[in-house]
This record gives sequence, C-alpha cells and structure tokens, in this order.
Amino acid sequence: MSLYFATGSETTEISSAELKQALHSALDALGERKSVLVIPPDITRLHSRAGEITRIIWQYYGDRLKAVLPAIGTHFPMTDSEIGHMFGDMPRSLFHVHDWREGLVTLGVVPADYVKEQCGGLVSYDWPAQVDKLLPQGGFDLILSVGQVVPHEVIGMANYNKNVFIGTGGKEGINKSHFLGAVYGMENIMGRADNPVRRVLNYASQHFAKDLPIVYVQTVVSKNRKGDLATRGLYIGADSECFEKASELSLKVNFVMMDREIKKAVVFLDPNEYRSTWLGNKSVYRTRMALADGGELIVLAPGVKEFGEDPTIDKLIRKYGYVGTPRVLDAVKKNEDLGANLSAAAHLIHGSSEGRFSITYCPGHLTREEVDCVNFRYADLNQMTKVYDPAKLVDGFNTVNGEEVFYISNPALGLWAFKGRFK
Repeated sequence: MSLYFATGSETTEISSAELKQALHSALDALGERKSVLVIPPDITRLHSRAGEITRIIWQYYGDRLKAVLPAIGTHFPMTDSEIGHMFGDMPRSLFHVHDWREGLVTLGVVPADYVKEQCGGLVSYDWPAQVDKLLPQGGFDLILSVGQVVPHEVIGMANYNKNVFIGTGGKEGINKSHFLGAVYGMENIMGRADNPVRRVLNYASQHFAKDLPIVYVQTVVSKNRKGDLATRGLYIGADSECFEKASELSLKVNFVMMDREIKKAVVFLDPNEYRSTWLGNKSVYRTRMALADGGELIVLAPGVKEFGEDPTIDKLIRKYGYVGTPRVLDAVKKNEDLGANLSAAAHLIHGSSEGRFSITYCPGHLTREEVDCVNFRYADLNQMTKVYDPAKLVDGFNTVNGEEVFYISNPALGLWAFKGRFK
C-alpha cells in the first residue's frame, strides 16, 4: 500500500479535528513503529500546518518519536522562539539542527549523462544524493516527511523528495540542483510537477533511498473567500502518488492564471517568515510571469535584514547582485567563489527581472546603499506603507490614488501568470 490517506478539492476546508483524525487513521495503517523521525519545514513554511501536524504525530507516538529535523536546507537554524511559535510545547530536546556543509551521507550519485539528458544538455555534471546522516544512521523504522505542495521556483512544485534531498541535503547537491533549475529557466519549471530537477531527485529516490522508511505527509493550502487560510487537501503516502495528487490540486487553488498583465504589483512579506531576500524574493519568482514589460514590483519587507540565509551566500549576493542571467553565468565562469556556490548563482538569476520590469525593495533594516548595490531599487518602508497600506489593501486588484495596483499578502501561497506568458 503506497497511499494511506487522500482527500481534497478546491472547496475543501480541513479542520483541526479532521486533520487529527486523518493522521491517526494513516498512522494506524502504518502499524507499530518504535523509532520515528519527523522532517517538517522550518518557519518559512509556517502556513503549511506542518507545525500542527508534527505536534499531532508527537502526541500519537509519545516517546517513540525520537527526533525532529527541520528541513532548513541553507536557511538559518530555527530559533527557540520560532520553534515555540510553530510547534508549541514540544520538547526542545527532540529538535536537531541540519548542517548542510557537514554531517552528511551520500546515498549515491545520479550519473552526469542522465542529468544532461533531462535538461537538453544545458548542464553536464553528476548529482550527489546527499542527506543528513541522521536519516540513514539514526535507526528509525519510520521517517515522516511533512510539508506543503505549492508552486516553486527551483523544482516546479515544492515538497515530496525535495524536503529530503534539498531540505536535509548537502552543499553540492543543493548547489547543483538550484543551478540546474535556474539554467533550465523558471518560466519552464514553475507550476510543473514534472521537470528536469524533479526527475533527478526521483532517480535518487528510486535508486538510492529505497531502504529509508519514508512516508510523505503533504498539505495543500490556500485562502478562502474570507481571506483566511484553508487546508484544501491532505495526502499521505510512501511514493510519488501522494505528491502527484497534491500537485494537481495545488495548481487549481494556488496558480492564478490572469487575463491581463500586472503593471504594478505590491507584495507584503510577513516579518515572522521573511528575514532575507533569499526568502523574500518569492515576491519576484511568483509574480514574474504576470508582470508586464516595464512594470514595477514593490516589495514591503519589514523583517528583511540581510540577503542570504548563510554568511557566505550573503557575501556573494552583495558582491555580484541581481544582474541578470548572462552576467551571472559569465561571473560563474570567471570567479571561483561564485562557481563553487552554484545555489547562490541560481538565486541571483531567479531574483533578477532580466531588465524586463523594475524591483523596488522597502526593507525594514537594510540601507539604501545595500539595496542599490545588489541592483534593486530602494524605497523607504514607512513612506511606502503609508501609500500602500497592507491593512487596507485586499488580495488582487486595488485602486490607490487613482492607480491600479495588484496586491499580494503572501507570495508563498501562490503563483501568478498572464495567460500569454504561460505555455
């Protein structure tokens, strides 16, 4: 049995009681387990309901839950207050910190010929299937990978084995997967469950991870008519079927296909989730296919205080900036520091408008000089918030001082595209 629970629709709203009942039903079907690991996302996926799900798993298994490993990838480790905010009163001793540079195990290597074939020859390198050593060496008889399926800039649709191979992965695997997606092109990947990056990860799952007792718990979340978060789907399974079903639903509820382009977009970044442009540039990724040539993206970012979630990557972003694909690729060839950190190079490509529209950042902590140096425009947060007040704007089109503005309160919940740009 590969699918233990599956429910969802565009109008479904799963309550806390229903969520608990569904999880208990699936965990019952899994049979007796003595040593359990949970891999949830970090605070940047606060709205996934992964915190609530992890708490339910803890209550179900008790002391048989041996560890929780947030899938932080290259993000900062979660703080104690963030753990409390997301996971409640769970014992802090359960939480482990993933180190994406050390403490890894390479399960196998995807051949370069396979990688090259999947992307039409755009890159030609092998890909190491790296995971945190806790997964294969922790003695677990069940690993529950928890997360939200939603359109994603690197891998088309977030979650499934990305949570394992990227969220608990290593430097080389993260670098190469991000770069593969960037070179292939975000517009060719976002909103597509099947793409070169996913195929590489699927190869790793099928060939190298069969001995890991992984079961995936996938949610689909969107806003309802009242503007409140609603869990539209829950899919629990041991292979790609649960991910594929979740992806189908996510495209219906998270992908907004627009009849006309956006001339001006205003995106708000919740300071509890977004502290860096590494994360905050979801505002760029998720709107780029909807923005008109010559349009403007305004990012209200009260919590943003740095560029990278890692000191080395932060330094590279400051050094090279969001200058467009040709210049970034040229810098990769000519500079050892960027060539050795391909995920940073990929991020610089992802965060550039390629000169097609302007990006104005309004950060709570970065200076004008810092923003200017990475090739974004700067505007004062307080002044811009007075004009574009998140408390007054509604998601979608608004009129502000006689001007039409498209407002997005949380870019992580969707993907917006003009019909003429999505093929």
